[in-house]
Amino acid sequence: MRARERDRGQVTIEFLGMTPTILVTLIALWQVVLVGYTFVLAGNAADEAVRAGTAVGPGARQGACEEAGLKHLSEAWRSGATVTCGGSGSGFITSDVKLQVPVLFPGAIAFPFTVKGHAGAVEEAK
Repeated sequence: MRARERDRGQVTIEFLGMTPTILVTLIALWQVVLVGYTFVLAGNAADEAVRAGTAVGPGARQGACEEAGLKHLSEAWRSGATVTCGGSGSGFITSDVKLQVPVLFPGAIAFPFTVKGHAGAVEEAK
């Protein structure tokens, strides 16, 4: 037998052996992307919430903050989101947003930890 004929199909066998490793690596990278995207969404939602909170009076602040914080989130992230706004009484308003990180597909199941976004702004003069 020639050496060339003896090695026939070797690339196929090696590729099949590496397929699980390739798939696990791709899944891990996708999950890292979802975690990063959740951080971006939490930060943006906190920014939107604090902007809305600075434009209204203290009585309507929490409702306006929550509505603005949830407005741009898709249903997959909105379902487990919490938006809170507060102030120190010195004219500085803060907003905190907590989002759950989905496992592989948004809207399915989530990890048992949350991603937090925080923002602050000075209250607008009336």
